[in-house]
Amino acid sequence: MDTTTNADPQELAKFSELAHRWWDPDSEFRPLHQINPLRLEWIAGFVPLSGKRVLDVGCGGGILADSMARRGADVLGIDLAAKPLKVAQLHAMEAGTASVSYREVAVEALAAESPAAFDVVTCMEMLEHVPDPSSVVRACAALAKPGGWVFFSTINRNPKSFLFAIVGAEHVLQLLPKGTHEFARFIRPSELVGWCREAGLDATATRGLEYNPITRRYWLSADTSVNYLIACRKPG
Repeated sequence: MDTTTNADPQELAKFSELAHRWWDPDSEFRPLHQINPLRLEWIAGFVPLSGKRVLDVGCGGGILADSMARRGADVLGIDLAAKPLKVAQLHAMEAGTASVSYREVAVEALAAESPAAFDVVTCMEMLEHVPDPSSVVRACAALAKPGGWVFFSTINRNPKSFLFAIVGAEHVLQLLPKGTHEFARFIRPSELVGWCREAGLDATATRGLEYNPITRRYWLSADTSVNYLIACRKPG
């Protein structure tokens, strides 16, 4: 299978090396475990997940996919990094999570194979790791049913986000492994909203994600200057 279509081999290798630590809440993936309840509640506030067909793009070790399945959704998680996918499958078996499955497939390939197949498409913390994020946005839009929801989260590109997401998170606080993010790949909300519009999606809401290093607490706010989420609706 050609995994180089819209993937950076170095990015895939980076997350594969850490795959065995994905479900350790005190590992490098601690931030994902901490923000997951916030992401989950935010998504569920727009669309009740029970009984919905959900696609999680760039699912990694399955933290979000697993939690959506536990809310009663029928979830498919896709990624191009084989090791995290194996970890996700193993965790689903160990935890007994029903109605979640995983596939090693590019989102563009799945869009060509199963257009308009999902009620909900999520693509979290992934756009800043691919060479062509607008291609991912188009594929996510194509995969959503008319009237369906598409959710993205990524990191803004400005001096503050460089300071917080790279200097602070990777070097000072060591919340993330050094080299997790590349500033040039960060995405301004205006850019992401533009790609969503071009793909035929209506961006309906944005939220910021903030972190207090003293209390070690994350919360959602109106401040989208560093981490942010966007909810989109596909016209039905």
